[in-house]
Amino acid sequence: MAQVPAATRTLRVLRYLAAQPEPVSVERIARDLAIPRSTTYHLLQAMAEEGFVVHLADDRRFGLGVAAFEVGSGYTRQAPLQRIARRPLAALVDRTGHSAHLAVPHGRDVLYVVEERAPGRPPLVTDVGVRLPSHLTASGRAILAQLPPNQVRALYPDREAFVDRTGVGPGSPTALRAVLSETRRRGHAVEDGEITPGMASVAAAVLDHNGLPVAGVAITYPVDDGQRVDRDRLAAAVVDTAAVLGRRLHGR
Repeated sequence: MAQVPAATRTLRVLRYLAAQPEPVSVERIARDLAIPRSTTYHLLQAMAEEGFVVHLADDRRFGLGVAAFEVGSGYTRQAPLQRIARRPLAALVDRTGHSAHLAVPHGRDVLYVVEERAPGRPPLVTDVGVRLPSHLTASGRAILAQLPPNQVRALYPDREAFVDRTGVGPGSPTALRAVLSETRRRGHAVEDGEITPGMASVAAAVLDHNGLPVAGVAITYPVDDGQRVDRDRLAAAVVDTAAVLGRRLHGR
């Protein structure tokens, strides 16, 4: 249980705003985060005074402010998650023989921030700095499956929110809910040919101290080279690595 509820709510609002494609109203923020409207308004006013949000009076909406950008820029400079992840990902590659990568949520996409390529394996589209649709990638699905349902609905309100890459994958909120439900039941996310034909991935989410996803760990492997792949073994290795990163984020 949070010991400083106002601080927790403030951070939830910031996270929510960062995930939106455009500024949103107080009513929508309050509804999606299940925070009383008056409390939400007071939080936004305090955040606006510190520059973390801006009030667009003509539109009656709030968006992220310059201070939020400065915090994000500081994170980019320090890259703590990337530093924490490199050795565990290298160990994951040694354990499985397949390339591994770490991705973080970026709106409806995931942004790849670390890649450890297995010796002799071909380059992948998941190079550092690449963004791909969350609903089509194993990393993105692992992250989305751990988000509150209202946040997933905000990201994917209708069919127009979905992009297509190879002609397969969920293309509607209903289809995505089914994929995420199966992901939660299975305990890890999978993707087969939905990003690159002939390649598949398995992933698990890295959770913060509140149980919210901050990243996805995945390995990608070929499925048409004639070699049998033990996906359960790969999934177990990925889940273990994600748990290691979660503990390191908590300082343990």
